Amino acid sequence: MRKTLRTAMRLALVALTGVLAVGFASAPSQASDPGTNVVGGTRAAQGEFPWVVRLSMGCGGSLVHPQVVLTAAHCVNGTGNNTSIGVTAGVVDLQDPARITRQSTYVLQAPGYNGTGKDWALIKLNTPITNIPLLGMATTGANDNGTFDIMGWGAASEGGGQQRYLLKAQVPFISDASCRAAGGSYSGLVDAEEICAGLQQGGVDTCQGDSGGPMTKNVNGTPVQIGIVSWGEGCARPGKPGVYSQVSGMYNNIKSALDSLVGTPQPGCGKSATNAADVQIPDNTTVSSSVAISGCTVAPSSTSTVAVNIVHTYIGDLVVSLIAPDGSAYVLHNRTGGSADNINQTYTVNLAGEGANGTWKLQVRDAASADTGYINTWTLTV
Repeated sequence: MRKTLRTAMRLALVALTGVLAVGFASAPSQASDPGTNVVGGTRAAQGEFPWVVRLSMGCGGSLVHPQVVLTAAHCVNGTGNNTSIGVTAGVVDLQDPARITRQSTYVLQAPGYNGTGKDWALIKLNTPITNIPLLGMATTGANDNGTFDIMGWGAASEGGGQQRYLLKAQVPFISDASCRAAGGSYSGLVDAEEICAGLQQGGVDTCQGDSGGPMTKNVNGTPVQIGIVSWGEGCARPGKPGVYSQVSGMYNNIKSALDSLVGTPQPGCGKSATNAADVQIPDNTTVSSSVAISGCTVAPSSTSTVAVNIVHTYIGDLVVSLIAPDGSAYVLHNRTGGSADNINQTYTVNLAGEGANGTWKLQVRDAASADTGYINTWTLTV
């Protein structure tokens, strides 16, 4: 069986008795109830993976800079000016009227890509997307193990149709030796540039249409991109794991290429402010906590950070936003996490278009009954 690149056609998040799928650039027509179309799948919640995007050629990608998407090299046709790729972001439903859309202006395919390894590319957008958290990339292999999250809009079975709704699943790490032992195309695995994941018995995998999408891991409360959907023999077959571009092995090259597209990130003012006063969060109520920034002579950084510590017994009730001095809102957390306790996470936000000085607020809305909590502390660094 030849290896199959997972383009327009891979996250068949396939359940053990069926298929959990994910992806198409423009939204396909589907019945209103996605549960009738995906066997054993899990639909992602709005805002659960805010940085994942859909590309019009039938691939996925991740927002790693306000104006740049990371995807797979095999999803694009070389390096150069390119205005043909549409990008859909900010939604799980590709037909959601609230979706954010952009067009490509330039594509940078991994130098030396020839179909084996180096399966990454960057797509520069016509205008930045400033109200969506960015996905950080793994800089070392320290977390290239354990259990990973995969998500996308790809086919629900080999050769199947693409999905309207973003789906998700989890897959375990498979060692290079075990992956290579699968034979066939796997015997040519590029250890330093590829990482494998999946169940030995099959049943959970990415599939056609998920190429270029991220494989992530939660590291101390923060999602980190470990892999890029690349290829596999079929979808979710026993003994045939998914193969992903290993971000940590190529991070320096990706980062260098990213800097060449957008320049060094705007450094910002560098000042921080913390509010450690507890603010109670009653049911069905919106509260806020403020900090003041002063003395800045330059705009905030394009990679400003918001470190948030909220104690709450059901974080799926919460919508957390950073409110700039001019009233602009940057959503950090949008009712994800279900019944999990507490938010302890640092968010990266592009605030380069804001003025640094003034009063900034962390706004928390409790959108349901029964569970309460409080803002423990938060820190803004601009």
